[in-house]
Amino acid sequence: MTIENDTVAIWNTYGAHQLARGLELPELDRWDWGIPDTGPGIKALGEVARLRVLDLGSGLGRHAARLAALGADVTAVDVSPAQHRRALARYPGNQGLHLVCADAVAHLCDADPYDLIYSVGSVPYLDPDRLLPALANGIRPGGRLVFSALHTNSHGSGPSTEAAPRPEILRLPGTTEDHSVDMWVLTPQLWEDLLVQHGLTMESVTAIDSPTPENPLSYRLYAGRRPQRVPSRPRTSEPPPPNTALGVGVIVNGPEGVLLGRHRHRTWELAGGTVEPGESFAEAAVRELREETGLVAKPDDAQVLGTLLDRVGGVARVTVPVLVTRWSGIPHQREETIGSWRFWPLDALPQPVFVPSAQCLTAWDPALPLDHPPAHFQPYDSPGRP
Repeated sequence: MTIENDTVAIWNTYGAHQLARGLELPELDRWDWGIPDTGPGIKALGEVARLRVLDLGSGLGRHAARLAALGADVTAVDVSPAQHRRALARYPGNQGLHLVCADAVAHLCDADPYDLIYSVGSVPYLDPDRLLPALANGIRPGGRLVFSALHTNSHGSGPSTEAAPRPEILRLPGTTEDHSVDMWVLTPQLWEDLLVQHGLTMESVTAIDSPTPENPLSYRLYAGRRPQRVPSRPRTSEPPPPNTALGVGVIVNGPEGVLLGRHRHRTWELAGGTVEPGESFAEAAVRELREETGLVAKPDDAQVLGTLLDRVGGVARVTVPVLVTRWSGIPHQREETIGSWRFWPLDALPQPVFVPSAQCLTAWDPALPLDHPPAHFQPYDSPGRP
């Protein structure tokens, strides 16, 4: 994050400079996405009343305050402490506006998913490989992402065709000092490829050009969406060792949703693993739950739902979904391969979900919007469902 840290330092310097000047900018009379008096304005966001909205890189907070005044519940996140102080001084208690000083990715990983996430020019300052996985899971299924990004700079340099940062000259408003910052200035096709790679779809790309003919400065406004259904990642086709053909998937469902952890392969998974010799399925479930998450449960509090049977690479695989109804403790990382344990709402599951975990979850609740290869489920009795 060295590149991003350098950028934060520059914006913090700018914020401190403006605080010292006591500069008071007027409220927005027209919404723009990077170039004043151009582009589709606020209508690109659609109806925002009663939506839960996130502004990434909110700066002074004027855009977020505008949406809050329209009835949205807006969280405005900026990583610069100086910029955050400016926003707090300007909007000390606006209804529906929540000002947060935090790294965008860290906030997205901890917050419940949003209906709409937008950003005015800030996305290109962040590494897309770090930001986009968090963004994809920070949006509710069916929710939207709208952001503007630099396309051609004022010197006429167009976008890059590879996802790598490049230096750009940034002159902060109210100063005469130029700063070199690294930005991801990418082609629309590359932005679309990256969004699709992380489970989002691109709905539209709008050119926002300078109104002055001799100025080549240009932005693009990207509008994407998270699909309603959650994809799954397939298993490897390599045959497993004989003792790994039988495993348990542990469904821990609480008031905040179902417990999932992020694997180092970037999939979200239930706790679970191999059934050891001499163990019952319930015993295996509570052992794996303790070993992977630190949560403690008793076998009597584990309900075996049935068996799932499928075949991958010519090998029959049996997975047993087990519902844990009572437990104690707070989930935390205990193994190197999987961590970031948290409860996810059933209507906003992260993506992608590992196939066996997705199969266990739909065996428990067939209404969940999870797409995965079919498996034969044989229930043991009538399982409790949400």
